[in-house]
Amino acid sequence: MVALVIAFLVVALIYASVGFGGGSTYTALLVLADVDYRILPAIALACNIVVVAGGVALFGARHLIPWRRIVPWIVASAPAAVIGGTLDVPEPVFIGLLGAALAVAGCQLVFQTSKGTAASPRAIGLGPALAGGVSLGLLAGVTGIGGGIYLAPLLHWLRWGPPREIAGASSLFILVNSLAGLAGQATKLTEIKMAAVAAGYWPLLAAVLIGGQIGSRLGAAGMPERWLRRITGAVVLYAAVRLLVRFWSFF
Repeated sequence: MVALVIAFLVVALIYASVGFGGGSTYTALLVLADVDYRILPAIALACNIVVVAGGVALFGARHLIPWRRIVPWIVASAPAAVIGGTLDVPEPVFIGLLGAALAVAGCQLVFQTSKGTAASPRAIGLGPALAGGVSLGLLAGVTGIGGGIYLAPLLHWLRWGPPREIAGASSLFILVNSLAGLAGQATKLTEIKMAAVAAGYWPLLAAVLIGGQIGSRLGAAGMPERWLRRITGAVVLYAAVRLLVRFWSFF
C-alpha cells in the first residue's frame, strides 16, 4: 500500500499541474497492484474528484471555463456515467473494455504533440456534442476514467476553442462525470457488499489530495511536461497490455 500511496501522490501532482485528474493512470496502477476489478473504478473516480475539484475552482476563478459551450457535453454525459457506474459488467467484458480504453489513453499520452488551437472557435452542432458526451460518460462510469484524456484531444481536433479553455472545460467534464460515475459505482458496491473493501483504500485519497494541491499550485510552468507525459503513458500502456493478455486468456 505504501508504494501505491507514493505513486498516487506523484501522479496527482503531475496531472493537477495541467488540469486533469489522472483517472487513467490511477486505474493502471490499481491494475498493476492486482486490485479487485469490482472496486477499481470507484477508487479511481474518487481520486479523480479529489484532484480535479481544485483545478475546476482555479479555472473558474480565471474565467477559463466556457460554460455555455461545454454544458451540452456534460448534460449528455452525466446520466450516461451514472448508468455506466451501475452496470454489473462481467469480468472478461470489463477487462477487455478497460484494456482497450487504457491502450488508447496511453497512446494519447505517449504520442500526443502540443498543438495550438485556432483563436476563433469552430461551432459544434448539438448532435455531435450530445453523442460525444454520452459515449465518454458511459466509458467514465464503467471504467473509472473521467473522460478528460479523450475529451481534450477531441476538442483540439475539432478546434473547439483556445487550449486554456479546453483545459478548463475538460476539468469540469471530468469532475461531473467522476461524481456521476461514482454515484453509480457506490450503488453497485453496496448491492454486492464491496463498499467496505473499497473504503479501505482511503489512504490513496489522502495521497492525491496532497499531490493535487501541490500540482495545482505549481501549474505547468517549469515542469518537464513532455517526458512526464510519456513516462505515465508507458505505465498506462503496460497495464493495457497486461489487461489485454488477461482478456485473451478468457477464450
